[in-house]
Amino acid sequence: MEPGLSINSSHMVDSIHLCYEHVNKSCVMTYVLSPAVKGVVYIIFGSIILLTVAGNMLVIISILHFKQLHTPTNFLILSLAVADLLLGVLVLPPSMVVTVENCWYMGDIFCKIHSSLAMTLVTASIINLCFISIDRYYAVCRPLRYARTITIQSTMVMVMVSWGVSALVGFGTIFLQLNILGEEEFYYEHVVCEGGCGVAYQTATSSAVSSSLSFYLPALIMLCIYLKIFLVAQRQARSIQSTTFQNQNSGAVASKSERKAFRTLAIVMGVFLCCWTPFFLCNVSAPYIIDSNIPRLMIVTSSIGFSNSFLNPIVYAFFYSWFRRAFRTIVVGSIFQPQSSNTKLVSD
Repeated sequence: MEPGLSINSSHMVDSIHLCYEHVNKSCVMTYVLSPAVKGVVYIIFGSIILLTVAGNMLVIISILHFKQLHTPTNFLILSLAVADLLLGVLVLPPSMVVTVENCWYMGDIFCKIHSSLAMTLVTASIINLCFISIDRYYAVCRPLRYARTITIQSTMVMVMVSWGVSALVGFGTIFLQLNILGEEEFYYEHVVCEGGCGVAYQTATSSAVSSSLSFYLPALIMLCIYLKIFLVAQRQARSIQSTTFQNQNSGAVASKSERKAFRTLAIVMGVFLCCWTPFFLCNVSAPYIIDSNIPRLMIVTSSIGFSNSFLNPIVYAFFYSWFRRAFRTIVVGSIFQPQSSNTKLVSD
């Protein structure tokens, strides 16, 4: 985040607010919130953080504790929940403070770590979603090959790829300064200032490459896969409907299958795209636009994107009845009873 431009002159109008009033190269605040607005923003952000941590903790505990949930699909969901949990614990609190105060007061090193973690965890979350869609593709479109293809071992490879690529994109971009490659002089002369976290600055090339790896490519893969799943589900439903040996209720079953397939596709892709598309559109557009409102727009759109981390448990866990049973067991404390890990959550 870049709160504003650096100020070197001692003659400043009263309306200009600085992060450090008596520092020569202090950042200028692009906005100043009233105490009432600050309180509202803290409450909203704090609620998102609590929901993110609580929801993903429930997912993690459920999958780790109940043996019946130890499946390849659920291990992918576990990896997703870990990414979202770490984002809620490590990234969102500092982001909340810098959003409200409009200045970064936590030092240059933590600025780099925070930015790297944010990029890493957001990328890991999105890539995990992509692998979940691949898992579902084999389950629906290639059911006879599913057990041989989607194994615990292949799932672990998916998880390692998710985190490896994400760490490379996140920490590599920031600590190797790939985000300012070719514009180092401009960056150190016009971007860096006291009270700012300027490592969020990206060149046009850097924003295009990182956005493609973190969002556009996984999103394209997910769109294609879910479209294929939806078409196959429709074809299977029509096949059931047209089979002469089906009973009179077959039409109702087929219609329900079509509605469920469409609803799942709409929920998964709708939430994902609604949360992250605004930010990544701004991210690739920002280097080409000279507008004082861009930093505020980036803050707003990134906050919308972060909300996906607390919505993921709802979409990928609460949507299924066996997870709801697991959550109820956890909430009432039944997991502390002997043999609770063997609780039957999934009907045969």
